[in-house]
Amino acid sequence: MYCRIICFLFLLLCSDVYAQGNFRMMFYNVENLFDTENDPHKNDNEFLPEGIKHWTGWRYRNKINKIAGVISVAGEGWKVPDVVGLCEVENDSVIINLTRYSSLGKWGYRYVMTDSPDMRGIDVALLYRQSSFKYLSHECYRIKFPNNKSKKTRDILHVTGLVAGGDTIDIFVCHFPSRRGGEKISEKFRVYTASVVKANIDRLRKTRPNVKVIIMGDFNDEPSDRSIRETLGAVSVPAAGDTEPDSLYNLFAHYEKKKNEGTYKYQRRWYMLDQILVSGNLLNQERRFRVLPNTAQIFVREYMLTEDKTKGGKRPKKSFYGAIHEGGYSDHLPVIVDFSTGKK
Repeated sequence: MYCRIICFLFLLLCSDVYAQGNFRMMFYNVENLFDTENDPHKNDNEFLPEGIKHWTGWRYRNKINKIAGVISVAGEGWKVPDVVGLCEVENDSVIINLTRYSSLGKWGYRYVMTDSPDMRGIDVALLYRQSSFKYLSHECYRIKFPNNKSKKTRDILHVTGLVAGGDTIDIFVCHFPSRRGGEKISEKFRVYTASVVKANIDRLRKTRPNVKVIIMGDFNDEPSDRSIRETLGAVSVPAAGDTEPDSLYNLFAHYEKKKNEGTYKYQRRWYMLDQILVSGNLLNQERRFRVLPNTAQIFVREYMLTEDKTKGGKRPKKSFYGAIHEGGYSDHLPVIVDFSTGKK
């Protein structure tokens, strides 16, 4: 009897808290979101008041408020995104300042983040609204390169939670190794990192065959590159809608073919580095929790851009342009996608 009462109360809570409606996910590389305190275990000297960036309290608060502003307006109508993946965040301190002491404070975000060995001291995090996402558990996957044990990178964050109607989803937040040293030379590190993600998804499927997977991140690769197209096996969403439940589909693959569109600009070219991938069972329009078609988009507002005086056109307005404090948002643009939480 006691167990029945507990189960009844849990279901009642879920039906009450997770109201039917659309569910928005967002991913954002927030570009060096460091606090102003020295951490002797991280290479954060550049982002200190006495460092070369002169990272003062005012500059830090300005950055927090700018990022909070973008997340605030990226919601659907009157609300903010339900889940937000972030990368390039230094520690709990910056996440607490972002979620409690900015314009996001009223929305009740909670968070989970990694504590990676990355030499730059940056991590990944997932923000979630308790009113629409019930946190169940999380794991962090350490990346240990077999042929280069001295190389460090960001952990993969895996969060499991419940959405409206009781569907369980598994979210992987990634920040793959950079292209430093050259795209081809560094490619093997991103391919190996992708293999770790794939292995853990395969592991989940052995115990939960119908696992619903969402992978979001800055992959430092485009949709057609090896780490995504071959290792993860993520392909474009077919126009006919004929998908396999256990296959992965890249909701942002079509952006790679678009001229002058992307999430990151280098030299004169835009790159589609930030993406969201989903398992095929989330594309089944007969399912309760599913991707809403044609909602995957790069989120951008004019004030997030600035004139690219050296290469032409526009570019993201950054925190720093070289050594100059630009006081902007990030060198990346965020991506968003909507899900339905009710039956068709």
